Amino acid sequence: MKRSFTMFIILIVFLLFTAGCWNRRELNELAVTLAIGLDKTSDDQYLLTAQVVNPGEVAGDRGAGSSPVIIYSAKGKTVSEAIRKITDESPRRIYPSHLRVLVIGESLAKEGIGKPLDLFSREWDMRSDFYIVVAKGMDAKNILKVPTALEKIPANKLFNTLSLSSKVWSGTSAITLDELITDMVSEGKQPVLTGIQADIKGDEETSLSKQNVERIDMPARLSYNGLAVFDKDKLVGWLNEKQSQTYTVVTSKEKSTVVDVSCPKGGKFVYQVMSSNTEMKGKIKNGKPEIDLNVHVEGNISEVECPIDLTKTESIDQLEEIYEKTSKKVFKKAIKQVQEEYKTDIFGFGEAIHRADPQAWKKLKKDWAKHFENVPVNIRVQGEIRSIGTIDNPFQEKLK
Repeated sequence: MKRSFTMFIILIVFLLFTAGCWNRRELNELAVTLAIGLDKTSDDQYLLTAQVVNPGEVAGDRGAGSSPVIIYSAKGKTVSEAIRKITDESPRRIYPSHLRVLVIGESLAKEGIGKPLDLFSREWDMRSDFYIVVAKGMDAKNILKVPTALEKIPANKLFNTLSLSSKVWSGTSAITLDELITDMVSEGKQPVLTGIQADIKGDEETSLSKQNVERIDMPARLSYNGLAVFDKDKLVGWLNEKQSQTYTVVTSKEKSTVVDVSCPKGGKFVYQVMSSNTEMKGKIKNGKPEIDLNVHVEGNISEVECPIDLTKTESIDQLEEIYEKTSKKVFKKAIKQVQEEYKTDIFGFGEAIHRADPQAWKKLKKDWAKHFENVPVNIRVQGEIRSIGTIDNPFQEKLK
Protein backbone atom coordinates (compact mmCIF):
# COMPACT_ATOMS: atom_id res chain seq x y z
CA MET A 1 0.00 0.00 0.00
CA LYS A 2 2.82 2.36 0.94
CA ARG A 3 4.61 1.59 -2.33
CA SER A 4 1.44 2.28 -4.33
CA PHE A 5 0.95 5.63 -2.59
CA THR A 6 4.56 6.62 -3.38
CA MET A 7 4.10 5.76 -7.06
CA PHE A 8 0.87 7.77 -7.10
CA ILE A 9 2.66 10.88 -5.75
CA ILE A 10 5.47 10.48 -8.30
CA LEU A 11 2.89 10.22 -11.09
CA ILE A 12 1.13 13.42 -9.93
CA VAL A 13 4.44 15.33 -9.84
CA PHE A 14 5.34 14.04 -13.29
CA LEU A 15 2.00 15.18 -14.70
CA LEU A 16 2.52 18.68 -13.30
CA PHE A 17 5.64 19.05 -15.45
CA THR A 18 3.97 17.67 -18.57
CA ALA A 19 0.81 19.72 -18.44
CA GLY A 20 1.32 21.09 -21.94
CA CYS A 21 2.39 24.43 -23.45
CA TRP A 22 0.42 27.05 -21.60
CA ASN A 23 1.83 29.79 -23.84
CA ARG A 24 1.82 27.90 -27.16
CA ARG A 25 1.58 29.84 -30.41
CA GLU A 26 0.22 28.20 -33.53
CA LEU A 27 2.17 28.85 -36.72
CA ASN A 28 -0.93 29.85 -38.65
CA GLU A 29 -1.53 32.64 -36.11
CA LEU A 30 1.94 34.22 -36.45
CA ALA A 31 3.56 36.55 -38.98
CA VAL A 32 7.15 35.25 -39.01
CA THR A 33 9.30 38.38 -39.30
CA LEU A 34 12.90 38.10 -40.51
CA ALA A 35 13.74 41.80 -40.91
CA ILE A 36 12.62 44.95 -39.13
CA GLY A 37 13.26 48.57 -40.08
CA LEU A 38 13.13 51.47 -37.65
CA ASP A 39 12.72 55.11 -38.70
CA LYS A 40 11.70 58.36 -37.03
CA THR A 41 8.85 60.32 -38.59
CA SER A 42 8.41 64.10 -38.84
CA ASP A 43 5.79 64.00 -36.08
CA ASP A 44 8.32 62.42 -33.68
CA GLN A 45 6.96 58.88 -33.83
CA TYR A 46 8.66 55.57 -34.61
CA LEU A 47 7.91 54.03 -37.99
CA LEU A 48 8.33 50.27 -37.74
CA THR A 49 8.54 48.23 -40.94
CA ALA A 50 8.28 44.43 -40.75
CA GLN A 51 9.36 42.10 -43.55
CA VAL A 52 7.08 39.12 -43.06
CA VAL A 53 7.48 35.72 -44.71
CA ASN A 54 4.68 34.71 -47.09
CA PRO A 55 4.62 30.97 -46.21
CA GLY A 56 2.71 29.93 -49.32
CA GLU A 57 5.50 31.26 -51.55
CA VAL A 58 8.48 29.73 -49.76
CA ALA A 59 7.07 26.24 -49.17
CA GLY A 60 8.53 24.21 -52.03
CA ASP A 61 7.00 24.63 -55.49
CA ARG A 62 3.50 25.36 -54.34
CA GLY A 63 3.78 29.13 -54.73
CA ALA A 64 1.25 31.10 -56.71
CA GLY A 65 3.82 33.49 -58.16
CA SER A 66 3.39 36.31 -55.65
CA SER A 67 6.08 37.90 -53.47
CA PRO A 68 7.86 35.65 -50.92
CA VAL A 69 7.63 38.44 -48.33
CA ILE A 70 5.09 41.07 -47.37
CA ILE A 71 5.84 44.51 -45.96
CA TYR A 72 3.78 45.88 -43.07
CA SER A 73 4.35 49.30 -41.48
CA ALA A 74 2.89 51.20 -38.56
CA LYS A 75 3.67 54.30 -36.52
CA GLY A 76 3.72 54.58 -32.75
CA LYS A 77 5.03 56.72 -29.92
CA THR A 78 7.00 53.65 -28.81
CA VAL A 79 8.35 50.64 -30.68
CA SER A 80 6.00 48.33 -28.74
CA GLU A 81 3.02 50.42 -29.80
CA ALA A 82 4.08 50.37 -33.45
CA ILE A 83 4.45 46.57 -33.44
CA ARG A 84 0.98 46.07 -32.01
CA LYS A 85 -0.60 48.64 -34.34
CA ILE A 86 0.55 46.53 -37.31
CA THR A 87 -2.37 44.23 -36.44
CA ASP A 88 -4.64 46.97 -37.83
CA GLU A 89 -3.43 45.71 -41.21
CA SER A 90 -1.90 42.29 -40.66
CA PRO A 91 -4.18 39.29 -39.94
CA ARG A 92 -1.40 37.74 -37.86
CA ARG A 93 0.67 38.94 -34.93
CA ILE A 94 4.28 39.99 -35.63
CA TYR A 95 6.61 37.18 -34.48
CA PRO A 96 10.27 38.34 -34.41
CA SER A 97 11.89 35.32 -32.74
CA HIS A 98 13.65 34.42 -36.02
CA LEU A 99 14.81 37.98 -36.76
CA ARG A 100 17.92 38.08 -38.98
CA VAL A 101 18.47 41.82 -39.54
CA LEU A 102 17.47 45.09 -37.88
CA VAL A 103 17.87 48.12 -40.16
CA ILE A 104 17.99 51.57 -38.56
CA GLY A 105 17.31 54.68 -40.63
CA GLU A 106 20.08 57.28 -40.64
CA SER A 107 17.89 60.06 -39.22
CA LEU A 108 16.95 57.90 -36.23
CA ALA A 109 20.58 56.84 -35.76
CA LYS A 110 21.64 60.50 -35.52
CA GLU A 111 18.95 61.16 -32.91
CA GLY A 112 19.89 58.12 -30.82
CA ILE A 113 19.19 54.38 -30.91
CA GLY A 114 19.35 53.61 -27.19
CA LYS A 115 15.63 54.02 -26.45
CA PRO A 116 14.23 52.03 -29.41
CA LEU A 117 16.70 49.19 -28.77
CA ASP A 118 15.34 48.65 -25.26
CA LEU A 119 12.47 46.49 -26.55
CA PHE A 120 14.82 44.24 -28.54
CA SER A 121 17.04 43.60 -25.51
CA ARG A 122 14.13 43.19 -23.10
CA GLU A 123 11.68 41.03 -25.11
CA TRP A 124 11.92 37.48 -23.74
CA ASP A 125 11.07 35.66 -26.98
CA MET A 126 13.58 37.54 -29.17
CA ARG A 127 17.06 36.21 -29.84
CA SER A 128 20.03 38.61 -29.82
CA ASP A 129 22.08 37.06 -32.61
CA PHE A 130 20.61 39.16 -35.42
CA TYR A 131 22.73 41.77 -37.21
CA ILE A 132 22.13 45.50 -36.84
CA VAL A 133 22.94 47.88 -39.72
CA VAL A 134 22.32 51.54 -40.58
CA ALA A 135 20.59 52.68 -43.78
CA LYS A 136 23.14 55.12 -45.20
CA GLY A 137 21.51 58.33 -46.37
CA MET A 138 18.00 56.89 -46.45
CA ASP A 139 15.14 55.38 -44.45
CA ALA A 140 15.18 51.77 -43.29
CA LYS A 141 11.76 51.19 -44.87
CA ASN A 142 13.18 51.74 -48.37
CA ILE A 143 15.89 49.13 -47.73
CA LEU A 144 13.37 46.43 -46.83
CA LYS A 145 11.27 47.09 -49.95
CA VAL A 146 13.99 45.98 -52.40
CA PRO A 147 13.47 42.48 -53.88
CA THR A 148 16.62 40.35 -54.13
CA ALA A 149 17.95 37.58 -56.37
CA LEU A 150 19.58 34.26 -55.34
CA GLU A 151 17.91 34.50 -51.94
CA LYS A 152 14.11 34.47 -52.12
CA ILE A 153 13.76 36.31 -48.85
CA PRO A 154 15.57 39.69 -48.79
CA ALA A 155 16.28 39.40 -45.04
CA ASN A 156 18.27 36.22 -45.67
CA LYS A 157 20.19 38.03 -48.39
CA LEU A 158 21.07 40.86 -46.01
CA PHE A 159 22.16 38.44 -43.28
CA ASN A 160 24.18 36.09 -45.50
CA THR A 161 25.87 38.90 -47.44
CA LEU A 162 27.08 40.67 -44.30
CA SER A 163 28.16 37.39 -42.72
CA LEU A 164 30.22 36.52 -45.80
CA SER A 165 31.57 40.02 -46.39
CA SER A 166 32.84 40.33 -42.81
CA LYS A 167 34.78 37.09 -43.32
CA VAL A 168 36.42 37.81 -46.68
CA TRP A 169 36.50 41.63 -46.91
CA SER A 170 37.60 43.73 -43.94
CA GLY A 171 35.55 46.80 -44.86
CA THR A 172 32.44 45.52 -43.08
CA SER A 173 31.69 44.23 -39.60
CA ALA A 174 28.83 41.94 -38.52
CA ILE A 175 27.59 43.42 -35.23
CA THR A 176 24.94 41.72 -33.09
CA LEU A 177 22.70 43.30 -30.45
CA ASP A 178 24.80 42.12 -27.50
CA GLU A 179 28.01 43.50 -29.03
CA LEU A 180 26.37 46.83 -29.81
CA ILE A 181 24.98 47.31 -26.31
CA THR A 182 28.30 46.30 -24.73
CA ASP A 183 30.14 48.97 -26.72
CA MET A 184 27.46 51.61 -26.04
CA VAL A 185 27.71 51.25 -22.27
CA SER A 186 31.49 50.83 -22.21
CA GLU A 187 33.53 53.73 -20.81
CA GLY A 188 36.52 53.04 -23.04
CA LYS A 189 35.08 51.98 -26.41
CA GLN A 190 32.40 53.35 -28.72
CA PRO A 191 30.30 51.30 -31.18
CA VAL A 192 30.24 51.07 -34.95
CA LEU A 193 27.66 49.57 -37.31
CA THR A 194 27.93 48.62 -40.96
CA GLY A 195 26.09 50.86 -43.42
CA ILE A 196 23.76 49.62 -46.15
CA GLN A 197 22.55 51.39 -49.28
CA ALA A 198 19.94 50.77 -51.96
CA ASP A 199 21.05 51.70 -55.46
CA ILE A 200 17.88 52.24 -57.51
CA LYS A 201 18.14 52.99 -61.22
CA GLY A 202 15.29 53.93 -63.51
CA ASP A 203 11.63 53.67 -62.59
CA GLU A 204 11.28 53.11 -58.84
CA GLU A 205 7.94 51.32 -59.12
CA THR A 206 9.42 48.71 -61.48
CA SER A 207 12.68 48.44 -59.51
CA LEU A 208 10.85 47.65 -56.27
CA SER A 209 8.54 45.09 -57.87
CA LYS A 210 9.09 41.41 -58.64
CA GLN A 211 10.35 42.43 -62.09
CA ASN A 212 13.57 43.55 -60.41
CA VAL A 213 14.77 39.97 -59.91
CA GLU A 214 13.59 38.85 -63.36
CA ARG A 215 16.34 40.87 -65.09
CA ILE A 216 20.03 39.99 -65.42
CA ASP A 217 21.13 43.53 -64.58
CA MET A 218 18.82 44.34 -61.69
CA PRO A 219 17.84 48.04 -61.53
CA ALA A 220 17.69 47.94 -57.71
CA ARG A 221 20.51 46.50 -55.61
CA LEU A 222 21.42 46.40 -51.94
CA SER A 223 25.05 46.74 -50.88
CA TYR A 224 27.00 47.33 -47.68
CA ASN A 225 29.13 50.46 -47.59
CA GLY A 226 31.39 51.73 -44.79
CA LEU A 227 31.07 51.77 -41.03
CA ALA A 228 28.90 54.16 -39.04
CA VAL A 229 30.66 55.81 -36.07
CA PHE A 230 28.65 56.28 -32.88
CA ASP A 231 29.23 58.37 -29.79
CA LYS A 232 27.36 56.29 -27.22
CA ASP A 233 24.05 55.76 -29.07
CA LYS A 234 24.21 58.65 -31.57
CA LEU A 235 25.58 58.47 -35.13
CA VAL A 236 28.31 61.07 -35.63
CA GLY A 237 29.80 60.13 -39.01
CA TRP A 238 30.96 57.50 -41.47
CA LEU A 239 34.31 55.79 -42.01
CA ASN A 240 35.66 55.45 -45.53
CA GLU A 241 36.96 52.14 -46.85
CA LYS A 242 40.53 52.46 -45.53
CA GLN A 243 39.32 53.64 -42.14
CA SER A 244 36.82 50.78 -41.95
CA GLN A 245 39.51 48.24 -42.78
CA THR A 246 41.80 49.76 -40.16
CA TYR A 247 39.05 49.42 -37.54
CA THR A 248 38.65 45.69 -38.21
CA VAL A 249 42.43 45.17 -38.01
CA VAL A 250 42.92 47.14 -34.78
CA THR A 251 39.98 45.42 -33.06
CA SER A 252 41.12 41.95 -34.26
CA LYS A 253 37.95 41.44 -36.30
CA GLU A 254 39.75 40.97 -39.60
CA LYS A 255 39.38 37.38 -40.75
CA SER A 256 40.51 37.61 -44.36
CA THR A 257 40.95 40.24 -47.07
CA VAL A 258 43.24 41.26 -49.92
CA VAL A 259 45.67 44.20 -50.01
CA ASP A 260 47.25 45.78 -53.10
CA VAL A 261 50.98 46.41 -52.49
CA SER A 262 53.67 47.98 -54.69
CA CYS A 263 56.52 45.82 -55.95
CA PRO A 264 60.21 46.83 -55.54
CA LYS A 265 60.67 47.67 -59.27
CA GLY A 266 57.20 48.93 -60.12
CA GLY A 267 53.90 47.18 -60.64
CA LYS A 268 52.02 45.54 -57.78
CA PHE A 269 51.21 42.30 -56.06
CA VAL A 270 48.17 41.25 -54.02
CA TYR A 271 48.65 40.07 -50.43
CA GLN A 272 45.84 37.75 -49.32
CA VAL A 273 45.38 37.90 -45.56
CA MET A 274 44.62 34.45 -44.13
CA SER A 275 44.81 35.32 -40.43
CA SER A 276 45.23 38.54 -38.49
CA ASN A 277 45.59 39.38 -34.82
CA THR A 278 46.34 42.65 -33.06
CA GLU A 279 47.77 42.88 -29.57
CA MET A 280 46.76 46.19 -27.99
CA LYS A 281 48.55 47.49 -24.89
CA GLY A 282 47.90 50.72 -23.04
CA LYS A 283 50.39 52.51 -20.83
CA ILE A 284 50.99 55.75 -19.00
CA LYS A 285 54.19 57.45 -20.10
CA ASN A 286 55.30 60.68 -18.46
CA GLY A 287 51.82 61.01 -16.98
CA LYS A 288 50.07 60.70 -20.35
CA PRO A 289 48.27 57.75 -22.01
CA GLU A 290 49.90 55.91 -24.89
CA ILE A 291 48.92 52.92 -27.03
CA ASP A 292 51.08 50.16 -28.53
CA LEU A 293 49.64 48.06 -31.36
CA ASN A 294 51.38 44.88 -32.46
CA VAL A 295 49.72 43.62 -35.65
CA HIS A 296 50.61 40.08 -36.74
CA VAL A 297 49.39 38.95 -40.15
CA GLU A 298 49.86 35.74 -42.11
CA GLY A 299 48.92 35.42 -45.75
CA ASN A 300 49.63 34.30 -49.29
CA ILE A 301 50.56 35.94 -52.55
CA SER A 302 47.30 35.99 -54.46
CA GLU A 303 48.31 37.87 -57.60
CA VAL A 304 51.52 39.24 -59.12
CA GLU A 305 51.68 42.03 -61.71
CA CYS A 306 55.35 42.91 -61.55
CA PRO A 307 58.79 41.52 -62.50
CA ILE A 308 60.14 39.62 -59.50
CA ASP A 309 61.79 36.27 -58.87
CA LEU A 310 59.67 34.57 -56.24
CA THR A 311 62.03 31.58 -56.06
CA LYS A 312 64.50 33.72 -54.11
CA THR A 313 64.12 34.12 -50.35
CA GLU A 314 65.25 37.74 -50.51
CA SER A 315 62.37 38.53 -52.87
CA ILE A 316 59.85 37.22 -50.35
CA ASP A 317 61.58 39.23 -47.62
CA GLN A 318 61.29 42.36 -49.78
CA LEU A 319 57.58 41.86 -50.37
CA GLU A 320 56.95 41.27 -46.65
CA GLU A 321 58.83 44.45 -45.77
CA ILE A 322 56.91 46.52 -48.33
CA TYR A 323 53.59 45.12 -47.08
CA GLU A 324 54.52 45.97 -43.48
CA LYS A 325 55.56 49.55 -44.31
CA THR A 326 52.51 50.16 -46.51
CA SER A 327 50.06 48.78 -43.95
CA LYS A 328 51.65 50.70 -41.08
CA LYS A 329 51.32 53.95 -43.05
CA VAL A 330 47.65 53.26 -43.86
CA PHE A 331 46.81 52.32 -40.25
CA LYS A 332 48.51 55.39 -38.74
CA LYS A 333 46.77 57.73 -41.16
CA ALA A 334 43.32 56.19 -40.61
CA ILE A 335 43.64 56.20 -36.82
CA LYS A 336 44.76 59.83 -36.82
CA GLN A 337 41.81 60.80 -39.04
CA VAL A 338 39.35 59.17 -36.63
CA GLN A 339 41.03 60.88 -33.67
CA GLU A 340 40.89 64.34 -35.23
CA GLU A 341 37.60 64.16 -37.15
CA TYR A 342 35.30 62.23 -34.81
CA LYS A 343 37.12 62.33 -31.45
CA THR A 344 35.35 59.04 -30.71
CA ASP A 345 37.24 56.02 -29.40
CA ILE A 346 35.89 53.20 -31.56
CA PHE A 347 39.13 51.23 -31.23
CA GLY A 348 38.93 50.57 -27.49
CA PHE A 349 42.08 52.51 -26.52
CA GLY A 350 40.35 53.55 -23.31
CA GLU A 351 39.73 49.93 -22.35
CA ALA A 352 43.43 49.20 -22.93
CA ILE A 353 44.43 52.06 -20.61
CA HIS A 354 41.93 50.83 -18.03
CA ARG A 355 43.43 47.32 -18.11
CA ALA A 356 46.98 48.66 -17.84
CA ASP A 357 46.44 51.24 -15.11
CA PRO A 358 43.00 51.33 -13.41
CA GLN A 359 43.99 54.19 -11.12
CA ALA A 360 45.11 56.41 -14.00
CA TRP A 361 41.93 55.54 -15.91
CA LYS A 362 39.77 56.89 -13.08
CA LYS A 363 41.30 60.32 -13.70
CA LEU A 364 41.24 60.08 -17.51
CA LYS A 365 37.77 58.65 -18.20
CA LYS A 366 35.84 61.87 -17.48
CA ASP A 367 37.57 63.68 -20.35
CA TRP A 368 38.61 60.65 -22.39
CA ALA A 369 37.34 62.15 -25.67
CA LYS A 370 39.86 64.98 -25.31
CA HIS A 371 42.67 62.60 -24.35
CA PHE A 372 41.77 60.20 -27.19
CA GLU A 373 42.23 62.95 -29.75
CA ASN A 374 45.90 63.34 -28.84
CA VAL A 375 46.94 59.91 -27.56
CA PRO A 376 50.10 58.66 -29.36
CA VAL A 377 49.68 55.31 -31.12
CA ASN A 378 52.78 53.19 -31.79
CA ILE A 379 52.22 50.59 -34.50
CA ARG A 380 54.29 47.55 -35.36
CA VAL A 381 53.22 45.37 -38.30
CA GLN A 382 54.60 41.90 -38.84
CA GLY A 383 53.46 40.36 -42.13
CA GLU A 384 54.47 36.84 -43.15
CA ILE A 385 54.04 35.25 -46.56
CA ARG A 386 53.23 31.56 -46.20
CA SER A 387 52.56 30.61 -49.80
CA ILE A 388 53.15 32.01 -53.29
CA GLY A 389 50.49 29.86 -54.98
CA THR A 390 50.75 27.00 -57.48
CA ILE A 391 53.33 28.74 -59.68
CA ASP A 392 56.53 30.54 -58.77
CA ASN A 393 57.30 33.40 -61.20
CA PRO A 394 54.64 35.33 -63.16
CA PHE A 395 54.04 33.77 -66.58
CA GLN A 396 53.73 37.29 -68.06
CA GLU A 397 57.50 37.48 -68.04
CA LYS A 398 57.67 34.62 -70.53
CA LEU A 399 55.29 36.46 -72.85
CA LYS A 400 57.85 39.23 -73.21
